[in-house]
Amino acid sequence: MKIETKNIALLIDGENISPSYIEIIVDEANKYGKINYRRVYGDWTTTQLSSWKDKINEFGLTPVQQYAYTLGKNVSDFTLIIDAMDILYSGKVDSFAIVTSDSDFTKLVTRLKEDNIFVIGMGESKTPIALVNSSDAFTYLDKMRAGSDENNGKEEPPAKGKTKRKTTASKTESSITPLKKIKAELKQIINTNAEDDGYAYWSVVAQLLQKKFPGFHPRNYGQQVRPITFFENMKEFEIKREKTVIHIKNK
Repeated sequence: MKIETKNIALLIDGENISPSYIEIIVDEANKYGKINYRRVYGDWTTTQLSSWKDKINEFGLTPVQQYAYTLGKNVSDFTLIIDAMDILYSGKVDSFAIVTSDSDFTKLVTRLKEDNIFVIGMGESKTPIALVNSSDAFTYLDKMRAGSDENNGKEEPPAKGKTKRKTTASKTESSITPLKKIKAELKQIINTNAEDDGYAYWSVVAQLLQKKFPGFHPRNYGQQVRPITFFENMKEFEIKREKTVIHIKNK
């Protein structure tokens, strides 16, 4: 991906996301531009976030404290939301990276987008589809790591410190869109944007597909390839390359 020039506020729900993802999180955010804010939220007086503490200095994170005044209530959500709005009104960034698998942040994402803010979402496969589709782009952290870690094979345990409301999703639940649905939508996009010869510009098709499915990437389906290569290997599509321009059509 081309390095962009966005100014990004990276806000991490430390009670929902494992610190083992931090390198992936920072690398993904860096693809879009410069990270101006690096904040991770939680009750740092508890032992549940001790594993995050080792990552704070290494990755230049700012821990934001929020005391749990009510037992079993995750109050860091509210602190993150308030901070996000303060940062928004400061006018210092044009993009946010919201890192959580918690659907409670869906309204925050839609509110940021109302102010023409580009929102990058990151979370695990259990992230509710509403939060995924509210983002402009979404990265499934567990799928990203599965593709880069040759020794992967163990499911990442949920981060400690969340209430049952946050962590009781079944291991089989996933918001990853079935490939059958992806292909059906791709065919429709191609038909809508095709020239007389049946071919459509891949750059246009890819943009529209990303808008429809912000979380789409071949790694979600076990392949570490570019999207164009992913579809080129399917019998349903035909690819034509003319110098730097790529076209795609339905067979």
